[in-house]
Amino acid sequence: MITIKSPREIELMKEAGRIVALVHEKMKEVVKPGISTHEIDKIAEEVIRANGATPSFKGYQGFPGSVCTSVNNMLVHGIPSKKVILAEGDIISIDVGACYKGYHGDSAWSYAVGKISDEHARLLQVTHDALFIGLKEAKAGNRVGDIANAIQTYVESFGYSLPIEYTGHGIGQNIHEDPYVPNVGMAHTLEKLKAGMCIAIEPMVFMGKPYCRTLSDGWGVVSKDGSWAAHYEHTVIIRPDGCEITTTLNKEESIVG
Repeated sequence: MITIKSPREIELMKEAGRIVALVHEKMKEVVKPGISTHEIDKIAEEVIRANGATPSFKGYQGFPGSVCTSVNNMLVHGIPSKKVILAEGDIISIDVGACYKGYHGDSAWSYAVGKISDEHARLLQVTHDALFIGLKEAKAGNRVGDIANAIQTYVESFGYSLPIEYTGHGIGQNIHEDPYVPNVGMAHTLEKLKAGMCIAIEPMVFMGKPYCRTLSDGWGVVSKDGSWAAHYEHTVIIRPDGCEITTTLNKEESIVG
C-alpha cells in the first residue's frame, strides 16, 4: 500500500537520509586501490551506528553485509568480502541503507578506483546524469512512468542498457515499499505521484546488453556479456512542484524542480 508520509515521518526520513549521505562522504575518502570490500562494509557500518541508526540491509532476507559492494560487471547486491580487493581502474557501486527510529534512507553511488578508463568514466557520468534527469520528473501530478521514460531515453541515447528486473521503489518504514519505480517505461503511465510520497530512484546501467544473472551466492547480479555496470540512487520526498533529496549533504542540490 502506498502511503503519504506525515511531517513527523518526513523529518525522521530526512535524518535517515542524512546518515546515508554521511556514509557516502566517508566512502569518497576510503575507496582506493588495495582496500577490500569487507573493510568498506565495516567502515560504513561504523558510520551508520555512530549516528544512532542501524544498517537497513544487514540481515534483510538473509543478506550478510551492511552495504552492497558491486564491482565492475556486477550490477547490484554484491556481498562484501575480504577476498575482493579493489585495484586501480576498477569501478564500484556502494549501496547504503540506514534505518533511523524505524524509517529508512537508501542511496547508491558509483566510485572510480584510482584512475579509470575514459569509457568507464563516461559510463559513470551518464548513469549519474540519468539519475538527475529522472529526479526532474519526480513531482506531484506526474506519474512513475515519466521518471522511467526520462531515464530510459537518456541512457539508451548513449548505447547503454537498463535491465528491467531491477527498479527503484517506495520507501519509509520498510526499505522497499510500493510503488515500484522502473528505469524503463512509457511516459504518463503507472502510479500518479502525490506530495508526501517517498521513493528511491535508481538507474542501474550496463554498458552492453540488458541481460544479467545471479551468482551462486544468491545475491550478486552480474552482466551475462561481461560488460561493466554503474548504479546511482537517491531517496526523495515528492513535493507539489518537484522533489526533495534526503540522501545528500548538499543543501543547494537537495531541492529539485
